[in-house]
Amino acid sequence: MTQTPLPQPQIDRTPITLDQYHEYTPEKLEFINGYYGFAYQDMTGFHLAILTNMGLRAAVSHVPIAQWLAAIQEVALQNPKLDDALRDRLVRGIAELNAVVECLEE
Repeated sequence: MTQTPLPQPQIDRTPITLDQYHEYTPEKLEFINGYYGFAYQDMTGFHLAILTNMGLRAAVSHVPIAQWLAAIQEVALQNPKLDDALRDRLVRGIAELNAVVECLEE
């Protein structure tokens, strides 16, 4: 049996397949210690399905841009393909984007 492909969020909202819905939507959405799902349950497919249906533009519009940039920087810096030069370039680029965000928020 083949694995149902994970939903792939796009800039604008897009539908998921019925197979993705059945595979990645919990039968019963639990709320445990402030979180959806169970501690042992991988919710990645569910989260990706929500982001796919919502669209990344809409998702980003609900959270301050500086928080997105901080998350992007943290994840990108963990990439083993980054050498020191690329790492420095990434940090400088995020700093430049944060400066733009500060100007936009004023």
